[in-house]
Amino acid sequence: MGILSWIVLGLIAGLLAKLLLPGRDPGGFIITILLGIGGAFVGGWVGTQLGIASFTGFTVQGVLVATAGAVLLLVLYRLLRKA
Repeated sequence: MGILSWIVLGLIAGLLAKLLLPGRDPGGFIITILLGIGGAFVGGWVGTQLGIASFTGFTVQGVLVATAGAVLLLVLYRLLRKA
């Protein structure tokens, strides 16, 4: 996938993660996109390691894996902010 695809996938994954875990997180739109892009990388890596996902293009499975990675990053971010 190209860089533009990763950004769009990150935007979608970040928005879905914020819908699943609403809260008063600072950062707004840009942080949401970065969270989603990071989640796409984390989710893609974990999914590939477990053999449950591989990124060959922009698919529903890719969005779900990226969203799961973004949710994981959001939970870790909130845990670190409390510490």
